[in-house]
Amino acid sequence: MSNLINISEAASLALHGLVLIAKNQPLRMNVKVLAEELNASQTHLAKVFQKLSKAGLVKSLRGPAGGFELNNLAEDITFLEIYEIIDGKVTLGACPFGKIHCVFQSCMFDNELNRISTDIYNTFKQIKLSDFSKKE
Repeated sequence: MSNLINISEAASLALHGLVLIAKNQPLRMNVKVLAEELNASQTHLAKVFQKLSKAGLVKSLRGPAGGFELNNLAEDITFLEIYEIIDGKVTLGACPFGKIHCVFQSCMFDNELNRISTDIYNTFKQIKLSDFSKKE
């Protein structure tokens, strides 16, 4: 099955993993527990969280009570920030297909895809980690 909008597995793991960490605060969560919860590869998840740690979004503590915790308040972390740490800065206004030169005089989608991309960008900018991290 194909989706029109695809988010990389790494970005998905980052988003879901950080929600789990935020929900379980003040407890820390290690890669093994997160991988089990997310049904993901520990190795892949460790690489994702290494990026998040390097960017300063989480900090890691070693030892029996160790694991990851947020470095900032969940209210201050947007989905866009998380997404861009993992997949790179989003460029708006460019060809959605990554083409430098188009075979047509004007965009065959009349820039509709750029409008949709901007809407998604602004939505990710508005969504806060805290929106999903409230204890149930």
